[in-house]
Amino acid sequence: MINKKHFGYNLNDTQKIFSNHCWLEGKLQPATVCIENNIISAIHNHKSEDAEDLDNYIVMPGVIDAHVHINEPGRTEWEGFDTATQAAAAGGITTIIDMPLNASPVTTTKIAFEKKKEASKNKLNVNVGFYGGLVPGNQNELEGLMQAGVLGIKCFLTHSGNKEFPNVGEKEINAAMPIIAKYGLPLLVHCELEKEKIDNQFSSFPNSYRKYLDSRPTQWENDAIELMIKLCRKHKCKTHIVHVSSAEALGAIENAKSERLPLTAETCAHYIYFNAEGIPDANCLYKCAPPIREKENNNLLKLALKTGVLDFITTDHSPAPPEIKELATGNLLKAWGGIAGLQFLLPASWTALKEVLSIEEFIPLLTEQPAKFLQVENKKGKLAVGYDADIVVWNPDEKFEVKPKEILHRYDYSPYNGQQLFGTVRHTIVNGEMVYQNKKIIKKNKGKWLLRK
Repeated sequence: MINKKHFGYNLNDTQKIFSNHCWLEGKLQPATVCIENNIISAIHNHKSEDAEDLDNYIVMPGVIDAHVHINEPGRTEWEGFDTATQAAAAGGITTIIDMPLNASPVTTTKIAFEKKKEASKNKLNVNVGFYGGLVPGNQNELEGLMQAGVLGIKCFLTHSGNKEFPNVGEKEINAAMPIIAKYGLPLLVHCELEKEKIDNQFSSFPNSYRKYLDSRPTQWENDAIELMIKLCRKHKCKTHIVHVSSAEALGAIENAKSERLPLTAETCAHYIYFNAEGIPDANCLYKCAPPIREKENNNLLKLALKTGVLDFITTDHSPAPPEIKELATGNLLKAWGGIAGLQFLLPASWTALKEVLSIEEFIPLLTEQPAKFLQVENKKGKLAVGYDADIVVWNPDEKFEVKPKEILHRYDYSPYNGQQLFGTVRHTIVNGEMVYQNKKIIKKNKGKWLLRK
């Protein structure tokens, strides 16, 4: 097992770790991974005498979460870089990408982007990249954002919930896509088209999860995805559908991919772990948009991950203070929508998928696939010589109960509290340094910005 006394990292020396289950070239196999000066310097297909022995723990590239709301600057009472990246490290995540929405100012100008970068200094416990935002009237800001290093541009087709970040329509997207395509970056889209108000009595029964679910029907999502496929085809701009929740839209996504359109799509851990049938009324921890749907629907999302129709899994981590989440009242109509789940991407996804996917099919969904999407597959997402030494050590067979006292998000509430999950994270290595070990953050500020070059 692990020699805890000596297992640590001094960047002046070559560090070596061995496991019988290293993720290399698409399979788990015995290997020694050598780390020097922040990178993987060598890999040997045997156990080196001076290597730390991790026995049968899986050693694999650090998890990449390509969809996180950190909310700093401006809303650190919701979340912030320090707490978010500590939670990420505890969950085996070594890279997260921050959305432009809930910071204040929102990240829709180069000036706002520079303020966000400044706010993040000395607070990064894992690597952090950024998206810029598309809103009405900021078309002329997009090039500046992309030149400054954002990894993509995000927009909403329905109201975002934040007045500082209004949604766009087809006109704005038509104007923006040629600009974004020129830089080879993706346009990430929240796909819901609210064509008409749904009269389902939600306002009369604001504590009913069923009424909330019915208020955001699958048709909204299906129509929005069809629109984005049409615009992707027209402009040949990389287009990414975030947090797919409607299984009815999977056929359209699959057909678009068969056309070889530059279209990708993600789903989130909560859409495959939770089901509407098990969500109690008056519990706003589960409220998100699009909503968590029924078990039959969600089982089809799992199969879409297996077949490649969906490309990877994210958290869409979006916490808010308890009063804004309406935890005391259970008022789903008023509550901020968002799941607090950054720390549990790896175990929740694996628990949901372990009966559907093999471990070999699962690992790329959290590593290689998001790295490819972010266009950093030449340095992240694999254990390979010359790659960044971002590594997680975990046990997929070990079960644990999620306890509030172990949550490192800004707040210790989460719909995962009390859940029994498979996949304990033992160690998280960021840029060659041990950041998380045996349920503790042991080193801080070892993360770096991940910027488009």
